Amino acid sequence: MRQIVIALLTGLVFGAGLALSDMVNPARVLAFLDIFGAWDPALAFVMIGAIIPSSIAYWFTRRMQRPVFDTQFFIPENQTIDRQLLIGGAIFGAGWGLAGYCPGPAIAGMALGDWQPFVLVAAMLAGMWMQRQFTDFNQRRIMAA
Repeated sequence: MRQIVIALLTGLVFGAGLALSDMVNPARVLAFLDIFGAWDPALAFVMIGAIIPSSIAYWFTRRMQRPVFDTQFFIPENQTIDRQLLIGGAIFGAGWGLAGYCPGPAIAGMALGDWQPFVLVAAMLAGMWMQRQFTDFNQRRIMAA
């Protein structure tokens, strides 16, 4: 239960930061991507502002045996840059650029009551489901061969 409360509080702080920095506004994000037009560097400042405390936290966690509120760290073991990762990254980037939302701001934007974040989150969930179905299908096909 404590982990759920910590996750909820962390998500609320993250969402509040996105709202405070206006990153839930797709026009702000799209203006950042418009480098040859009315470029807005606000997203770069938000990223830099996030990198600093994240770097400090990462430095501390490398020296810890386990997290404060869990029994172990969950660090991805796969460090391979493969075709699947590149295609997924390209699809993610294209969707981000077209919609002006990435997952965090889209979820935070749902609290504002606009319809666009709901459509994006629904499409994102559908994409996750389709990826899972495709992966399961491929694994069954490989095992059958």
